[in-house]
Amino acid sequence: MNEPPKLVRGLGLIEATSLNMTFMVGIGPFVVIPFVIQIMHGGTQALVAWVAGAILAACDGCIWAELGAAMPEAGGSYVFLREAYGPKRWGHLLAFLYIWQTLFQGPLSVASGALGFADYSQYLVNRSSWLSRTIGAFASGLRMNSSNIIAAVVLVAVIVLLYRRIGQIGKISVVFAVAVIGTILWIIWGGMAHFNAHRVFDFSSGGWNLSFFFFAALGHATVQTIYSYLGYYNVCNLGSEMKNPERNIPAAIFISILGITGLYLAMQVSILSVIPWQEAAKSKFIASTFIERAYGSHWATLATVLILITALGSVFSAMLGYSRVPYAAALDGNFLSVFARVHKKKHFPHVSLVALGLTAIVFSMAFSLISVIKAILAMRCLVQFAGQGIGLIVLHKRYAEGRWPGGRFPFRMWLYPLPVGIAIIGWIGIFISTGRVAIFASLAAAIAGILVYLTRARWARQWPFAVEEVAP
Repeated sequence: MNEPPKLVRGLGLIEATSLNMTFMVGIGPFVVIPFVIQIMHGGTQALVAWVAGAILAACDGCIWAELGAAMPEAGGSYVFLREAYGPKRWGHLLAFLYIWQTLFQGPLSVASGALGFADYSQYLVNRSSWLSRTIGAFASGLRMNSSNIIAAVVLVAVIVLLYRRIGQIGKISVVFAVAVIGTILWIIWGGMAHFNAHRVFDFSSGGWNLSFFFFAALGHATVQTIYSYLGYYNVCNLGSEMKNPERNIPAAIFISILGITGLYLAMQVSILSVIPWQEAAKSKFIASTFIERAYGSHWATLATVLILITALGSVFSAMLGYSRVPYAAALDGNFLSVFARVHKKKHFPHVSLVALGLTAIVFSMAFSLISVIKAILAMRCLVQFAGQGIGLIVLHKRYAEGRWPGGRFPFRMWLYPLPVGIAIIGWIGIFISTGRVAIFASLAAAIAGILVYLTRARWARQWPFAVEEVAP
């Protein structure tokens, strides 16, 4: 009777895939498509950047699938890093570093979706003089940017939506997924009806010179595209709430990656069929402009509303997944114990959810979308993504030598270790391509995290300051 409440396994394959796909799409592609076209200096070249992002996501997805099926627990990367490098040695440090970075990049990731929602909503604001005056007056009274205020309101709404049982959340995620896929399919259908091969395969820009500058541009463009693929791993953060996780976690990951890749490439081709790449590169509301050009202004308004719903769904899924990470660390004794509390009736980590949401609101008030995207990727590339790839190789070696007690791999990737090597090299390349400011900021955050860990470990007599027990 006194046993504390626990998380409930209430998510099936459909709900898990829906959460992944809504996290992946969100506002991302609708915002970054113009940037990718501009960086690659051509629409056809931009398709290469989307393919490059898909390849990296697929290779990294293999790592997540193996680790998620082997360790289906709340927290995802926290558990993977801890077990791969040893819970009483380096794994303890790396798991803490991941939690430390999650305190920044988790809310940043959630805030990026809300900021994207706010930026894209300006299409509707600009078309309504009343709405523009109302929001402008409110923002002026608070002496804040209107986009930051809209983002904060979105985050409050998402906290309210998530304050319920996991079964109800799964049903809401399916509704969001239907809106996401339906919106993209509508754009694809519009492109098919107005297909123009000359516009899609326009080689007049001369951007196919395979020089150093082309590959440098490809690296910077892939930073944008991989941001739009992020989220295929969201189901791993919810491992303790998955039904049949050994099968459903890998399936949800690969269905999400393959499905979203096809939708992204088809959507890019559709947009280029209607809007010349020179114009698309400068558009702030690319999808709405596309629908307006193909069907008219009234349909463009509806399309914008649907796009904002997909953005809301992405924030919903991101906040859900990240809220389980501090919970897992607190449950493990590696973070503040208050974050391990579970709602007595609704069975979800309510303290972790609210704390994450409030931090995301603060971040949404202080940053712009593009700076947030680069900061998210730079902070995650080394410790989380590359670190997990190396950790999986370590786990395979320990498993082969019988030094992983109770460990097993219900799912094995194809062509191992080739996808792992591609993923590690890819993430290091993405890290370099994020730019000096993002690199230095992420390294500074990591160094600060190491200092905090060492101070805490010395006080608590944990590794590397643990006292070795001497056998009698």
